[in-house]
Parts: sequence; C-alpha cells; structure tokens
Amino acid sequence: MRGRKPRGQKQERSHKGACGRGIRATQPLHISVVGAKLIKVLVVDDHDLVRMGISRMLGDVSGIQVVGEANSGEEALAFVREADVDVILMDVKMPGMGGLEATRKLLSRCPEAKVVAVSALDDDLFPGRLMQAGAMGYVTKGADLEEMVKAIRAVVRGDVFISSSMATKMALRNVSGKSDKNSPFDDLSKRELQIADMIVNGTKVADIAETLSVSPKTVNSYRYRIFEKLGIHSDVELTLLAVKYHILDPEAAL
Repeated sequence: MRGRKPRGQKQERSHKGACGRGIRATQPLHISVVGAKLIKVLVVDDHDLVRMGISRMLGDVSGIQVVGEANSGEEALAFVREADVDVILMDVKMPGMGGLEATRKLLSRCPEAKVVAVSALDDDLFPGRLMQAGAMGYVTKGADLEEMVKAIRAVVRGDVFISSSMATKMALRNVSGKSDKNSPFDDLSKRELQIADMIVNGTKVADIAETLSVSPKTVNSYRYRIFEKLGIHSDVELTLLAVKYHILDPEAAL
C-alpha cells in the first residue's frame, strides 16, 4: 500500500527529488513558497489518530509541508522511492518492520534524508539505538508542537536534536556514570541485530528469510549464533533480554 497524502490540502505542484522519480505533492494554501524552500515531511506511524494528528498540527506551520503519511515501515520505503522528502518522522514501534529497521533501509536508499524518531518510550537508553541506525532526532509522542518543529528544523540544518526531557535524563545518567556500554547486544553484528530485532517483533523465520532474500536455514543459523552470543536458548529469552536492555518496548512484548 502506498503512502497517503494528508487531507485538506488542495493546491498542488510537482516535485522531483533525489530519492525518487517525482510525485505530485500537496501544498497547503496558507503557505507562501515564493523565495523559500519548504521542508517536506513524511509522517510514519501505525496509529491513525497519532499520524493524522501530527500531520494536522504541522500543516499549520509556515515553511513545513507534510507531503504524505505512511502506516508502516514498508509503506514509508515505497513512498520515498517516488517522493522528494526532507524529513521523516518515524514511529519507533510498528508491526512488521519497526522504526529501527525502516530507518536503516530508508537512509541506505536516501542518505540525504533526515529521520526524527518519534516514540512513546520515555527512556534514556533508547535514543542511542536510533542514532546508531542513522536517525538525527528523537522526540517523544508527548512533545508539544514547538519541540517537534524545532526537531525538524534542527535536523535539516544538520544538527542532532533530542527531546528536552530525554536529554535531561541522558545527562543525569552520564553524570551518575551509568551507561549501556555493557549491553550484550553490542556483541552482535549488524545482520545479527537486524534478525534479532525482527524475531523479538514476532516476525516468523520464513518471513525474515523472504525479507532478507536468504533461506530459512540461513536465518536459523543466525538465530542460533545470536543465542550463543547472548547466552540464551529461546526466542522467549531473547525477547526478555531485549526488554531488559531497551531493544524492545515492554508493552510490545505483552
């Protein structure tokens, strides 16, 4: 399913972006584009109300244009293949391809795009995972419009932006000398992390194999190698460990 354009925007003009072949992107009537370059935003979230709410709020901001919405990582990938997108607001936890994996794939195909992770998780360890995947911003879903706009504009300038509440928690953690450097997941390769992420999100071996264009036997080989490195013996133990080290939202494991 293709990324959808936000409602309530009538006037159109054509864009041809570096990442895609060009699409017809909607332009809010109340925004003047003469002499100014709009920041084109894609909103990715599997919850309709959240996605539409963010799109509607940003639609009232001068200089920002929501060019589309996607309800999954797969849909976001399909959208950026055709669209000119500057910033992707990426939900962290979604069914199927999660925000981490979607961010990696999006940036491998469109490295000039900027990703701002949007998460319900108010945890000081999680931003590092997103930054490793290539995201330049991290805000919580509790952020107000002003903070979200600051994040969008910051990453377009090439700056890293972390939600104020999150930045405070991270600073306090650094002062206390705590860190997640001892996470056993740090010993996994990129491919092993990729497969571990898919396993804990409930993806079946056959589906992982199809997504990665490998055989189920190869996936299982990686799976047992992951178990060996982490000192575990089952997918359940992997999920519990992922929750413990903030690889997986605890609610997603229920």
